[in-house]
Amino acid sequence: MLNQSRKEILQNTAANHRDNLRKSLQRRLEAARSSGNDDLVRKLEAEAEYLGMN
Repeated sequence: MLNQSRKEILQNTAANHRDNLRKSLQRRLEAARSSGNDDLVRKLEAEAEYLGMN
């Protein structure tokens, strides 16, 4: 019982972390695009690809 609860907590934590990474990356991409920083956009898109967030 306790192990299952711990497993669920760890899974939820990992999911929240991935979601926060995705949101942060999306905000950074929007800022780079709106400022016309194409080099940074390419780097952030590569980061998204690396993290499997496309």
